Amino acid sequence: MTITDYLKNINEDKKSDFLKLRNCIIKNIPQGFEETMSYGMIGFVVPHKLYPTGYHCDPKLPLPFISIAAQKNFIALYHMGIYCENNLLDWFVNEYPKHTNQKLDMGKSCIRFKKPDQIPYKLIEELVTKIDVKQWIELYEANFKR
Repeated sequence: MTITDYLKNINEDKKSDFLKLRNCIIKNIPQGFEETMSYGMIGFVVPHKLYPTGYHCDPKLPLPFISIAAQKNFIALYHMGIYCENNLLDWFVNEYPKHTNQKLDMGKSCIRFKKPDQIPYKLIEELVTKIDVKQWIELYEANFKR
């Protein structure tokens, strides 16, 4: 499946909010990350040309960083930096209520937006800028690479 195919298949009730989320990531993600399909979602990854080792779970895949998905009941943002950097997680959790009145619905790296029209885009824009490719590789190697 291509990114174009994925976008075509998003339910109309989520499509405009999903596209807005995708665009806010594209406009703000540091240079070096590439957009691709990753695990059935739209992903922003460190390409093999910058990190030839690839992802430890499957070295043929590029190193994932952020993914977005339009699920049946929500839009999801997966941010691996939040998963492994406690200071970033704390910052995000503290900032979230300043940007929306919706309760934070979050797993380890997954932020779920059940009301897509309530996505805190300005906060996501800022979150996306917090880690560049070099920092992500360092965090990844410190947390996942053995």
